[in-house]
This record gives sequence, structure tokens and C-alpha cells, in this order.
Amino acid sequence: MNFYLIKETLCPCGREDILTGGCQFAAVATWKEWEADQESFDMGIDMDMESGLPRETKAMVNFDSLTGSVRRPALLFSHSKARGFSFALDEKGIVLVDDTGYVMNLLDRIKASKRWRIPSMERFLYDLLECAISKDLAMLEEMEQHLNAMEEVILTGETTSFPAELNDIRGDLLDLRIHYEQLIDLSQELEENENGFFREDTLRYFHMFTERVLRLQTVVSGQREYVMQLRDLMQSSIDIRQNRIMALLTVVTSIFLPLTLIAGWYGMNFRYMPELTWEWGYPVVILVSILIVAVSLLYFRKKKWL
Repeated sequence: MNFYLIKETLCPCGREDILTGGCQFAAVATWKEWEADQESFDMGIDMDMESGLPRETKAMVNFDSLTGSVRRPALLFSHSKARGFSFALDEKGIVLVDDTGYVMNLLDRIKASKRWRIPSMERFLYDLLECAISKDLAMLEEMEQHLNAMEEVILTGETTSFPAELNDIRGDLLDLRIHYEQLIDLSQELEENENGFFREDTLRYFHMFTERVLRLQTVVSGQREYVMQLRDLMQSSIDIRQNRIMALLTVVTSIFLPLTLIAGWYGMNFRYMPELTWEWGYPVVILVSILIVAVSLLYFRKKKWL
């Protein structure tokens, strides 16, 4: 188990220091460590925390603590797996429970880049949650550029390689929308401060985080609409290509229909058909057939069907 004091930055410490350090603490534990040692934190937890990788992002108010979890969905576009952690906090500090190393990665980033003029649990939570979504905007911008490139290719008539990929991106955006909705609920639950763990003058950090997630949610909603437009564009491209094929087949059928009539007419071989014994009958039929084909092609070209 790793322990930190929330001072001007996260300061590693021993277990005994969280009781005598004179400031709030953050601890990182595996599930095995938490289950074996949770009573020593005396947090008044009356609802069991969800073990293992969380299924959703949420917060629950206990008698004298706040428990919850943060889950980031797996995304096909960025080839990332589902990640997350659970937490329990009170006025003394917070315990982060994770078996994957995800929390330690976030804390390492906080230690490397964050300095606090006025240290507090609220600011630590803001930076922790902010680190969890800090790369989302860049990922969404990359996704939009990819969608723009797909649109350019679709406009050229190439549609065979995109249906599955568009469905994957649409699924990622749906997962992100749900993820952001749950993060907003979590942030608002923290801002309500039902147990009075946070100072009133620092609740603005949770409001700031909510506003940031709302902006990301707006971007996701816009991209979901863009994906639907691309699907409609791709379907329109397919329909246009099919219409062109049908138009070509119609033209070919229209050209050969009179030729078929001529072939069927003179294929009857009635005894008293004068053309059967006429010396110029065969070449005349050839010339008439060529004339029909030429006139038909000129007509269809004039109508811009070819």
C-alpha cells in the first residue's frame, strides 16, 4: 500500500505519517490490501464497494464517508482497454483501490506536473479526475480528422471499407457519452457535499470539472451526428452507384430490344417471306441493325444517360 500527504504536491510517506502529518492523505491499495485493512481507516462505510474493475462511474453517500468508482470504457479507435478504480473518502483522506496500476499512473502524472498553492482534498480530486480525461480532447480531435478523411474518400465513391469502421466509431462515441454523463453525476454528487467533507470555498473545483466534461460531451454529440451524416452519405453513394448500373443495364436493354425483335421476326422462316430470298436481305438487315445501335447511342448520349 502506498501513502501520500496532500501538501504543495503529493508527498510519499509511511502509514504512521497519515495520522500525524497534520494534513489530508491519499492512499493507494490493491483490493486484497483494502479488504484486509479497511477497518483501520475508520471511514464508516456501510455499503460494500464493488471489487475488481468497476462497471460504472458513480458516487454513493455513506453514513460517515463517500464511496464510489471511476470507469473509463474500452475504445476501439484508440485501441485502449477498459480501466478504472474505486475510492472511499472522508474528511481525513481518500483511499484509491486498483489492481491494474491505472491509479498509480495518474498519481505519477500529478506528482510530476502539479503544485498547489492551497492544498486540499478538493483540488487533489479535481486534478485526479482531470488527469483521467486530459487526453480525451486530443483523441476526439484525431477522431474528427479521421472522419474528415473518410468523408473525402466516400465522396470519391469508395464505400466498401468503411461500414464496419463507422459502426466501431459510433459505438466508441456512445460509450464516451455515457461515460461523460456518469462523470457529471459523480462531480455533482461531490459538489453537493452532503457529509460536509469539503470546504465551501473549494467546491468550485467540482463545478469546473463538470463544465469541462460538459464541453467534451458536446464534442461527442457533434461527432455522433457527423457519423450519422457519413453513414447517410455512404448510403447515398451506394444508391447512386446502383442507379448508374441500372441506367447502364436499361440502355443496353433498350439498344438490343429492336435487334431482338428483328432477329425474332426473321427467325420465323415462313415460306412466303420475300426477304428470305432477296439477294440484299442479309446486308440490309446488318445496316439497319447498325443504324439502330448508332441512333440509340446518340439519343442516350444527348439525354446524358451515358
